[in-house]
Amino acid sequence: MPHFLLRRKVSADVSARIFGLTGGIGSGKSTVAGLLRKRAVVVVDADELAREAVQPGTSGLNEVAAAFGRSVICPDGALNRPALGKIVFANAVERARLNAILHPKIQSLAQAAFQKAMSAGHPLIAYEAALLFETGAAASYSPVVVVNAPLELRRSRVISRDGFSEAEFERRDRSQLPLAEKVRRAHFIIENDQDHAHLEREVERLIPLIGAFSPQ
Repeated sequence: MPHFLLRRKVSADVSARIFGLTGGIGSGKSTVAGLLRKRAVVVVDADELAREAVQPGTSGLNEVAAAFGRSVICPDGALNRPALGKIVFANAVERARLNAILHPKIQSLAQAAFQKAMSAGHPLIAYEAALLFETGAAASYSPVVVVNAPLELRRSRVISRDGFSEAEFERRDRSQLPLAEKVRRAHFIIENDQDHAHLEREVERLIPLIGAFSPQ
């Protein structure tokens, strides 16, 4: 049985498309993105765009400082991400406030990146975003690929990778739409619960199906 599931019809026509790539914290979304890049798929990373949107001197950083105070700005003028994270991951209202500031800016930067990739003739473009469903952006991408993994495995990956406590992992995980719900809404699912070689094979099998995807 394949470790990804097709939730829509596939047509014989392969055309250029922009698809969504998401998952839960620790599910391996960025690892899949890296495997896609190695296979000539352009990946536009929402996290990278978010960092670009709050560079010193940008309107994004100014708006974040105005909303959350100077405590989220480092002495050198850069965003203090740990300080901001403590605020937004502990409070859904504050998290929504931050998303309202950053999401339109991220989408504007993403559109520019998509246009650049399409102008260069790339047939497949992935939009990698942890909050693809949470921000309402998922409806703009077809298909949507969700990377799934068991909770215990995700927890151990994040604690090992980022040095988070179990409590911090739980806060981050609860701040997102439950992964089971993302899986339910997905067009394709990659189960990332085995070794790296297996994940590579699944990505290779998935790419042609994305190109042939039909939402009908």
